[in-house]
Amino acid sequence: MKVVGRFAPSPSGRMHLGNLLCALLAWLDARGRGGRFILRIEDLDPDRCSQSRAEQLVDDLRWLGLDWDEGGLEHDYCQSNRGVSYQWAFERLRELGLVYPCYCTRAERLAASAPHAREGAPVYSGRCARLSQTEREMMEQAGRAPAWRVRVPDETVVVEDGHLGCYIQNLKRDCGDFIIRRSDGVWAYQLAVVADDALMGVTHVVRGSDLLSSTPRQEWLHQMLGYKPPRYFHLPLLTDLTGRRLSKRDRDLDMGALRARYTPMELTGLLAWYAGLSDCPKSAEPAQLIPLFSWAKVPKNNVIVGCP
Repeated sequence: MKVVGRFAPSPSGRMHLGNLLCALLAWLDARGRGGRFILRIEDLDPDRCSQSRAEQLVDDLRWLGLDWDEGGLEHDYCQSNRGVSYQWAFERLRELGLVYPCYCTRAERLAASAPHAREGAPVYSGRCARLSQTEREMMEQAGRAPAWRVRVPDETVVVEDGHLGCYIQNLKRDCGDFIIRRSDGVWAYQLAVVADDALMGVTHVVRGSDLLSSTPRQEWLHQMLGYKPPRYFHLPLLTDLTGRRLSKRDRDLDMGALRARYTPMELTGLLAWYAGLSDCPKSAEPAQLIPLFSWAKVPKNNVIVGCP
């Protein structure tokens, strides 16, 4: 099987150190297996993403020395241009009787959710799945535009993560019916990422452990749509001394500051150190790390960062 890896960032802000670590490990995983590497731009949300941010993202990756075989700013590799694929997946799920409109406001969704859901995320009760046709028509007449949810079974999904090991989730109890299209028409991440990974032939997905809990529902969606799920590898998050993970919103160690302070080789060496590939930060090009890369070296727990 030919390995196909990908990095799929969202151009919602400048990339930070944690994003770069994910990009580097995804690149090393694919290149180390002799595979192809895709750069996909996940710009679904028009309110948060922009073309200029996507261009900056591509420039930052090139500056670091990471290359790709497909994608980047090409039309078909930007999610904002891939609505036809998502519509097909949506219609297939609807044919299977798995899709229903949800008219709940945010406050109503939270009020109708289980208060003690796994990992602190609320689980939707499914209240709109039980609405009659008359009740739905009344909602429409009142001007409520629905989001669309997919109905999940009372089924336990076991994910064998390539780095973190076995992860188990009961879809109905731990996840609940989830949104696949927002009320404003924007496609939701869960549906889009599954359709894209399948249609682009992605076999290996490397991403942060904050997305591990999304993996069972994505594996289930792959199966419902007739796709083979990729292999997943979830890496540790980078955090500050308080345990707070780095984020674009807080502009923690973003590429503007990092490019002003480090050369590309210095920054790559720092990332390799955080990833457990070297015993100290020392300058390196990404290609020099390929023979050093092994998931056995990468920490499983979150990593506290501080730039030396």
